[in-house]
Amino acid sequence: MLPFDGRYLLLDEPLTFLDIRHQIDFMKKIRSFSNALDVVTVGVVHDLNLAARFADQIIVIDDGRVVAAGTPEEVLTIERIQEIFGVVASILTDKNGSMQLVFD
Repeated sequence: MLPFDGRYLLLDEPLTFLDIRHQIDFMKKIRSFSNALDVVTVGVVHDLNLAARFADQIIVIDDGRVVAAGTPEEVLTIERIQEIFGVVASILTDKNGSMQLVFD
């Protein structure tokens, strides 16, 4: 397999200190940039709803170990959210077909 000959964008908590409007705007811009075939974007985001909305793949890390990797639907299950984060969640689908998490 040949190495990837493209661009990488690494983001570490890029949404910190942004209000929700600016978080969504930023994520839309990153998503648009990342649609290029020669771009791989890796970001750390703690908001599960934003991760579910904008990520193609999600990796959940708990206590320094990868506990799940895959699409948002594969990774963000009710059982896993309760096990890892200790909260009860419901999963809804919005008008665009995107998953939305509601926490009890």
